[in-house]
Amino acid sequence: MRILHFSDPHIPTPLSHVPLVKWLGKRAIGGANLILGRYRLFADAAEKLAALARFTAEQRVDLVICTGDYTALGLTHEYEEAVRTVRPLMNAPHGYINVPGNHDYYLADALREERFRTYFKTTLTSDLPESQVDGPWPLVRLIGEDIAVIAVNSSRPNPQPWRSSGKIPENQLAQLQKLSEDHRLVDRRVFVITHHAPMRANGKKDNRLHGLTNADQLLLACSEFHRALILCGHVHQCYHVIDKTTGQAIFCAGSVSLEGKEGLWLFDIQGDEIKATKGRLNGRHYELSSEIKLTNQAYPC
Repeated sequence: MRILHFSDPHIPTPLSHVPLVKWLGKRAIGGANLILGRYRLFADAAEKLAALARFTAEQRVDLVICTGDYTALGLTHEYEEAVRTVRPLMNAPHGYINVPGNHDYYLADALREERFRTYFKTTLTSDLPESQVDGPWPLVRLIGEDIAVIAVNSSRPNPQPWRSSGKIPENQLAQLQKLSEDHRLVDRRVFVITHHAPMRANGKKDNRLHGLTNADQLLLACSEFHRALILCGHVHQCYHVIDKTTGQAIFCAGSVSLEGKEGLWLFDIQGDEIKATKGRLNGRHYELSSEIKLTNQAYPC
């Protein structure tokens, strides 16, 4: 089984499409940030995602996972462009699984109008619908006989311009812990996916303005599984880190499209062995670089 994980494409769209009524508060500041430089850093996102689709086909990827931040301002036309751009990646044999990022829920209107659920509804089907306690979350996909993916949502609107933090609601975490005891999952390798990283590359928690505010609770819930890995994004750096308290393995895919820092993870799973290989952009093509092998112990190391 081969799984591709990418994150944070931040697909740019023309700002002229934004209605004047939407240019209020944080979105006005976010738009200014785009004009002053952020737009340039992600200007080639669509071309890079096309290259990613070619890479996915060449590598015979079985399942594609995206951990959010398709958009910059969480607007309708951005969602429309995002779906068009990533659609070729949804054709993997075992499909496509994703969660929203904080930019996809930039302000309350994106959540109120359920834009993510509207535009990505075909990706939000769960194999265990009885476990969904908060809209589509947690979303569970059973892949073959040996793998499960559990998606929990950490993203929320942050009206303050200086805040981009996330929090996984208590009912989702409680259900995640219950799933660790579900007989349909106990013998599977579990990938828990969410947007916000529970830990940075240096092994420390992110700050409360940017990070996952209940990271410890997520790590504890995931440690209840016999074999679980956490896949995330939000931090624009591709890295792998182990939580020393729980032994939990965390893989952050960074951003697939940030100029000069493009990254991804490719996982090969065979029996109890997992090989995780970091990917990067070389010119117009993605290629594989450093490799990590995970042991078959209860918690990967």
